[in-house]
Amino acid sequence: MSGANPQQEKLRVGVVGGGYIGKTVGREFEEDPRSTVVALADVSDAARNEAGEVLYVGQGSQYEKYTEMLDAEELDAVLIGTPHTFHYEQVTMALDDGLHVLCDKPLTTDRDTARELVERSEGDQVLMIGYQRHLNQAFVRARERWHGTDLTPRFISAEITQNWISRFEDTWRTDSDLSGGGNLYDTGSHLIDAVLWTTGLTPASVQATMKFADDARRVDERAQLTVEFEEGSSASISVYSDAPCVREHVHIWDDEGALYLEGRQWEPRQLTEIEEDSTTVVPYFDNRRQESKAAAFIDSIESGKEPPATARDAFAVTALTEAAYESARSGDRISIDLD
Repeated sequence: MSGANPQQEKLRVGVVGGGYIGKTVGREFEEDPRSTVVALADVSDAARNEAGEVLYVGQGSQYEKYTEMLDAEELDAVLIGTPHTFHYEQVTMALDDGLHVLCDKPLTTDRDTARELVERSEGDQVLMIGYQRHLNQAFVRARERWHGTDLTPRFISAEITQNWISRFEDTWRTDSDLSGGGNLYDTGSHLIDAVLWTTGLTPASVQATMKFADDARRVDERAQLTVEFEEGSSASISVYSDAPCVREHVHIWDDEGALYLEGRQWEPRQLTEIEEDSTTVVPYFDNRRQESKAAAFIDSIESGKEPPATARDAFAVTALTEAAYESARSGDRISIDLD
């Protein structure tokens, strides 16, 4: 049972998936005075109990099946933080039930279903994707350099390192039936999104090489992508999963200089502006003021404006990612269809 209630004092949120995203972003909803988590669903008893304690959801509003939660609870919105291959069905069910949806990345692991959800997102319901770089002040500032201006990014190099393989061995993230692939569909999805959203470029084709961790060649532990864009620009995107720690570097050059976006672990990224004469400027950002995913989602519902990370943004990431896997397996450069 569901449906937005204009008289409701707080947005009633149901959490699907009691893992890391469910607990952390769920806490954001609990801490925002405009919303509250009223129910949660997870197939694991242990995950439900732990998330229930974190989110103050009692046993009577905890469900093994998310469909039971949708039927039984009065909800206005859902947070989806489940394995990637479940997203399409769960987002669709929630939208069918009249709910707003905040879904963790990626939107789906299939180009056609992602495209379908783009069309579904063009109605009155908010569908936001959890690409947090859209809320990071360094990336927002960087995007302003090219968005709506005459400058065009010409060359991009982007890489992220992580101890992904060892950290997630024997978890759902390294089970391609649940994750859709390997690290390129996990941490790498954020990196691809950062390149596409920050530059505003339109990917046209990709040539990819990958080192796979499984015999079926589905779980990548190392991926190197060369992307060509319709605007004539190019990008090199690399994901390395066997490093001892997390480092991210995104370097974007245009005709007047470059922007470097860099950081360690999951801290907010630092922006360095490089001028034509090689001088540098490092803008200061008070990252304590960064809006949370939950707050941005509620803002979109209240204002009627599109969310910071849209289904269309996520569709482009899925289309490029799927083409990269196809290229790595075939050895061919693969065209990317965003229609």
